[in-house]
Amino acid sequence: MERETQERRVSINKNDYIQELFGNFDENIKLIEREFDVDIVSREGKIRILGEEHRIILTEKLINSLLEIIEKQGNITKQEIIYAIQLVLEGQEETLKELLDQTVCITAAGKSIKPKTVGQKIYINSIRENDIVFGIGPAGTGKTYLAMAMAVAAFKNKEVNRIILTRPAVEAGESLGFLPGDLQEKVDPYLRPLYDALYDILGPEVYAKYMERGLIEVAPLAYMRGRTLDASFVILDEAQNTTNEQMKMFLTRLGFGSKAIITGDITQIDLPRGKNSGLKQVTNVLNNIKGIDFVYLTKKDVVRHQLVQRIIEAYEKYDINEDTK
Repeated sequence: MERETQERRVSINKNDYIQELFGNFDENIKLIEREFDVDIVSREGKIRILGEEHRIILTEKLINSLLEIIEKQGNITKQEIIYAIQLVLEGQEETLKELLDQTVCITAAGKSIKPKTVGQKIYINSIRENDIVFGIGPAGTGKTYLAMAMAVAAFKNKEVNRIILTRPAVEAGESLGFLPGDLQEKVDPYLRPLYDALYDILGPEVYAKYMERGLIEVAPLAYMRGRTLDASFVILDEAQNTTNEQMKMFLTRLGFGSKAIITGDITQIDLPRGKNSGLKQVTNVLNNIKGIDFVYLTKKDVVRHQLVQRIIEAYEKYDINEDTK
């Protein structure tokens, strides 16, 4: 029995919207055609969608959502299209509009930093509403970058006086003494991802000025001991590599007017055998305490290359199979 092919048309006001929607060599439209099993043609400012009725309806919803993104931000990425497809298939296309209206901060290059997934939106809102937030999830979900953007926004709004970024230097055993060079040279390899994110958000001049004045501090976790961190936005990155003692030490540094964000991926623990992850334990210790929130990001929130999602899925399946042996 042959499928009954129907047609629907979507009018588009601006030709450059059509060009952005279709992408280079029509790669965006080809992706949409594959996902929804439809044919899409552009003629005289209108898009014709041909296929089965229910597929046409979904495709029209998707195209209208994508056009809103293009109108709002001037362009669209392949990752945004893939995520929009997921939302349309789940009947949640309306949430795309909410994401568009949530700007965290503007980078030195004029780029708007916004949550790109529903999970990221929940994460941002939690940071706004709580003093301590744990962002737990796989690589590529924007845990650290969004926390950095929130820290910069809080600093610029004078909600805090400084930004403190820290990481456990697991590979150096947190001693760092045997490495060559001064303190900065010893810790730089472990803190480089934090520097890079700051550089991207602030730009080279502002970044250098803030660092020179001590308004931004980047240091290994071991150097937090014995301090009280008042009026600070503190980010602990790679927290899965803290011990229970280190996690407790860090959390008890928090002073008045401060906010702490702890990020980590409990599937990538690099601690020596026999050492328990402080991030794993803290989820049980601090549950249901007012002012503390745990946000769990998933593979759906990955905003890197689409293969990253597939890699995470493959490892999840592998781990499940290994556990059942």
